[in-house]
Amino acid sequence: MQNLIEELRWRNLVYDYTEGLEEFLTKEKTAVYLGIDPTADSLHVGHLVSIILLKHFQLAGHKPILLIGGATGMIGDPSGKSEERKLLSEEIIEKNSFFIKEQLLNLLDFSENISNGAIIVNNYEWFKDFNILNFLRDVGKHFTINYLIDKETVKKRIEKGISFTEFSYQLLQAYDFYYLYNKYNCKIQVGGSDQWGNITSGIELIRRKTGNTDAYGLTCPLLTKSDGTKFGKTEQGNIWLNKKLTSPYKFYQFWINITDEEAEKYIKTFTFLDKDTITDLINKHKAKPDLRILQKELAKNITIMIHGEDEFKKCKLASEFLFEDLSIEEIQNISEELFNEMLNNVPTFKIKRELIINTLNIIDFLVSSKIIDSKSEARRLISGNGIKINKKNVLLDTKIDSTFLIKDKFILVQKGKKNFYIVIVE
Repeated sequence: MQNLIEELRWRNLVYDYTEGLEEFLTKEKTAVYLGIDPTADSLHVGHLVSIILLKHFQLAGHKPILLIGGATGMIGDPSGKSEERKLLSEEIIEKNSFFIKEQLLNLLDFSENISNGAIIVNNYEWFKDFNILNFLRDVGKHFTINYLIDKETVKKRIEKGISFTEFSYQLLQAYDFYYLYNKYNCKIQVGGSDQWGNITSGIELIRRKTGNTDAYGLTCPLLTKSDGTKFGKTEQGNIWLNKKLTSPYKFYQFWINITDEEAEKYIKTFTFLDKDTITDLINKHKAKPDLRILQKELAKNITIMIHGEDEFKKCKLASEFLFEDLSIEEIQNISEELFNEMLNNVPTFKIKRELIINTLNIIDFLVSSKIIDSKSEARRLISGNGIKINKKNVLLDTKIDSTFLIKDKFILVQKGKKNFYIVIVE
């Protein structure tokens, strides 16, 4: 069998794993689970790392289990948090669980006619009737306070203070692993690197209650933002998978605008392209970095994965509208929806429609729309081929009229190589 750990390590999907896992994977197929607490009504790009990790296990023949934490989401995981989470109502947790489940259905193979088809479970189902006394006897008895506070996530919080509610979180997640181990023969749990303490607690509970040592854990690196902080459901600046929270265009642009170093790393992590193909793309990119080959290929693959091919084509066209040469016919084919999206990313100016109807000299157009401050500056830029209207060079005697309108409403102005403006004709 192919060494799965070696493949995952090459794709930057391994942070740490428990002893014996690599050997176990060469001998046996098992169920592998990933838990996600529904503390928001959408997944974000940070979740994709562990979901893609789970997908690789499925491609290698293992059965993925996606656990939605309907119960644990009501408690709050202290991992990676410097302060107590706000408790969510049962109604909000249920609503969030529904939307997250819908997103997960598109990311793995849930076919019922294959032995390793993915399934989704909700831990509220086995916790809702769990008597507190039974839980303390059956689960709490197996952990000492010393063991629990020695976990890194708890250590970081203990100085500032942590409630018993969040302190008990790792017991609940430990029981999740034990429950899935018994019911589905699930022997591996995966998650972000901040989940190491929770995962190892589950392995410990399985060992103590069954005497077995064939449960394992694997963590992947956390995806971080440019400021070094992680993507989280309650954090600012997230890139969401829900198009209502992060539009497909903004999602696409996020990947287009990453650095070359990030692109070389993420093309391995976020796509399922084979090693030879990725190596070839990296070499081509290094030869001509200005073409942004890696960013474009990554943005294509991941946008199709999350939003589908039709949305990708729209996003690509909108991006080319600004940064590449398009014909007027191709420009006219851009949807007004995408134009409205671009208004949030490109400086906009307004001009009265009657000025355009009566035709307007290019210099007066640039000054009237306030893109350029003076007529002398406008003349200088036009004379030096520094101004383009709808991607075409203009002359000093160019007249702007209704034929320049895109969607009967917009005119694209480019000043120099990288400065774009949209004029809205009202």
